[in-house]
Amino acid sequence: MEWVWEFTRAHALQVVVAAYVFWVIGAVWTLLLQRRTAASTLSWIFAFAALPFISGLYYLVFGPRRLHRRRARYGVVRRAIAGQIQEYIRSSAGKAKPKLSAEADAMAMVVSRLGQGDPTFATSVKLLDTGDNYLSALERSMRAAKHHIHCEYYIWEPDKVGTRFRDLLAELAKGGVKVRIVIDAMGSRAANDKFWLPLTDAGGEVRHFNALKLSLGNLNFANFRTHRKIVVIDGSVAFLGGKNLHDPVSATASGKGAWRDMHTRIEGEPVRRLQRLFVENWIYAGGQFVLDLENVKQYFPQASNGDGGRAVQILASGPDDERYSIHAFFLAAISSARHRVWITTPYFIPDEPLESVLKIAVLRGVDVQLIVPHVGDSKIVTAASRTYCDAMGEGGVRVFEYGPPMLHAKTMIVDDTMGMVGTANLDNRSFRLNFEVAAAFYDKEVVEQLAKTFAEDRAIARHHKRRRGRRLSALLESLARLASPVL
Repeated sequence: MEWVWEFTRAHALQVVVAAYVFWVIGAVWTLLLQRRTAASTLSWIFAFAALPFISGLYYLVFGPRRLHRRRARYGVVRRAIAGQIQEYIRSSAGKAKPKLSAEADAMAMVVSRLGQGDPTFATSVKLLDTGDNYLSALERSMRAAKHHIHCEYYIWEPDKVGTRFRDLLAELAKGGVKVRIVIDAMGSRAANDKFWLPLTDAGGEVRHFNALKLSLGNLNFANFRTHRKIVVIDGSVAFLGGKNLHDPVSATASGKGAWRDMHTRIEGEPVRRLQRLFVENWIYAGGQFVLDLENVKQYFPQASNGDGGRAVQILASGPDDERYSIHAFFLAAISSARHRVWITTPYFIPDEPLESVLKIAVLRGVDVQLIVPHVGDSKIVTAASRTYCDAMGEGGVRVFEYGPPMLHAKTMIVDDTMGMVGTANLDNRSFRLNFEVAAAFYDKEVVEQLAKTFAEDRAIARHHKRRRGRRLSALLESLARLASPVL
């Protein structure tokens, strides 16, 4: 080995150049096989050539290095569940289907053709726009549980709110209710095993989604997160939306600093779809779930055959499915709008198709309005978002900045036809890198309630104005924009 060392010392420059050439060739080869967009591929190639070490580390953390293998593994879980319970779920579904307007039916058809299922009847829908109302409704529903409670959260903190619900679930688990919890390993990293001990000692189960591991194959810890916030109780009641379980959700715990957010409580057949999404992630995270028919019947109770209720369609997306259903639905819904598109989002970093469809809607005479935070919880996201808000304003979109406090709601309203509440932000991470979920409501009363809340938030927000004369700020914002694909 001594001769190798001597050779390296004598020909150091040649060795470095050769290593660099092999690095660039290997990187280009890998990127070309992934068949990304041309712009994305060229950007990565230039980054690898100009900053080999920095770009390599960045790619390991944020790039899709292990995505295909994880996608395949997740697909195995999904197919196993489908094979066991699909027939029962179909046969026990409600026979009556909602009759939608032509405009709503066109939107719903997009979701159905993406394999997400048709709209079904919810016997009850309640919007929960304040955190303490959400927590109170959640606690009441949990206390009424007879058989099981399933929770999936991106953020569950060991603070006042998080501890309150851990203790509540421990109490219910002692009483015989089956409690299963999936938390994202990155978003809920502060909630360690010690925190969950009272619940697990009581018989509850907790699984960490995409657990963080110190290995080369798991360096891309920033991707493949579950960003969902789902609670399913006895297979008949569900909660979903933007609210996590931590102090910022509650005015009682955080005072005037409590985040502005939106959640919804649903009863009826749409809950069955949310239950299935939870079970998929539960099994993928290492949880056990007996898939025999009798057990499945307890978790997916027979749907009502009545024709009453509110039309709801559940959308889900994740990096395991390259159709990216929520992104596709946004594009389809905005494209079909005739009168208005009102969107609330805490992170506005649209890709080119979404940016274009919003501007084209304005040209068609649609009233396009957007509410974003004045200052978000991430400086780099806020900086990047301002560049897109500037472009939207120049394109005729009316952009408003809310707060403080932090705006965290994720809603969309299209005409009087559809209102959506979900977990997905308007950014690449939500559309393509994280697991997300949303509920589309084809019910005029629910749409009116969402529109009323939007108008109330807009009334206390300020118009977005381009910041002129600040060259350094503009430069920093433009630099932040370069990181848009992974923000």
